[in-house]
Amino acid sequence: MPPSSKYEENAIASGARVIAGIDEAGRGPLAGPVVAAAVILQNFSDINGLDDSKLLTEKKRIALFDSILAMARGVGIGIIEPQEIDRINILQATRLAMKTAVTKLQTKPDYLLIDGPIRLDLDCSQESIIKGDGKSLSIAAASIIAKVTRDRIMEEFDREFPNYGFVRNKGYGTRDHQKALEIYGPCRIHRMSFRLLPEAGEKSMF
Repeated sequence: MPPSSKYEENAIASGARVIAGIDEAGRGPLAGPVVAAAVILQNFSDINGLDDSKLLTEKKRIALFDSILAMARGVGIGIIEPQEIDRINILQATRLAMKTAVTKLQTKPDYLLIDGPIRLDLDCSQESIIKGDGKSLSIAAASIIAKVTRDRIMEEFDREFPNYGFVRNKGYGTRDHQKALEIYGPCRIHRMSFRLLPEAGEKSMF
């Protein structure tokens, strides 16, 4: 089933007035930032086709990205670079990206719908929803904003570091990416705290 406004409607029934959905993109890659988005939808039925960004084609994601930016009440984006991920670890970096995204909203939310088992150090009501990008329209919208934003960042990095295929793999540990790491070693946007190459005798997961 596609995401619905059930969680938003329940939050409104409990007294919430401004609801933001929050999601991230880029926890698993070997290179590039983690990007989070916070989205306050103006009307839950305004934007047709919202869904988990991973289930959408690139063309559909981009079209929805533009619609969300044009029609949402608010959009905030948080970006945490690889060096900070290495310093504080990916879980803390994800939390920080999400918190930054919320603080960049021009309208302050009083209720957060967050994808995954995460709570943020923010003074407002929060609800964590496992696989929320497939359940909540607000989180689905945030997943699209985060994914398209991060993909565009990685496409820019591909111009600077053409040997790694970032335009195709977006920093994930594909076989071609790992082959490039064997030949060229890591570049400045690789996450040095991650295991960039499998141990001898191990097969790549990708």
